[in-house]
Amino acid sequence: MGFLDDSGYLYINGRIKDMIIRGGENIYPKEVEDFLMTHPSIAAAHVVGIPDTRLGERLAAYIKLKADDVLDTEAVKEYCKGKISHFKIPESIEFVPDFPRTVTGKVQ
Repeated sequence: MGFLDDSGYLYINGRIKDMIIRGGENIYPKEVEDFLMTHPSIAAAHVVGIPDTRLGERLAAYIKLKADDVLDTEAVKEYCKGKISHFKIPESIEFVPDFPRTVTGKVQ
């Protein structure tokens, strides 16, 4: 669960569930996040399910890049192709400057 504020900051309240169901396929966000973070330009990634009338849910990824690195959504999708299942590739990708964290370091 999460939301964007008026300034564009992403707040993640936690997961309602640990699994996203997309068209009958079970997807674990942590698995996709861990894969995305293998990209040399990605510092952090958070994947959530977004409601979809046809598939039930679709994947959205929020990505923080490493300092001075540049990446676009198509490059992220291309990086995923052939390395993870096609249904695990996020359809929506947004780049964020940072993730707000609690004092214990968890993403809010």
